[in-house]
Amino acid sequence: MPKMKTNRGAAKRFKRTGGGGFKRIKAFTSHILTKKSPKRKLHLRSATTVSDADTRAVRRMLPHS
Repeated sequence: MPKMKTNRGAAKRFKRTGGGGFKRIKAFTSHILTKKSPKRKLHLRSATTVSDADTRAVRRMLPHS
């Protein structure tokens, strides 16, 4: 049986939370920031959790976390 490999792209994007979920950084923060309101950019700064629909896929990409 071959070793299970971690998806390295996913490992850089998701971290495990204490309750067993995953936290992630929000998208749309890297460029074209002039047209986005300060309030919108403020809310994009904070991390959030991966949705229930996507948690299974993330767990499969990160077998050792």
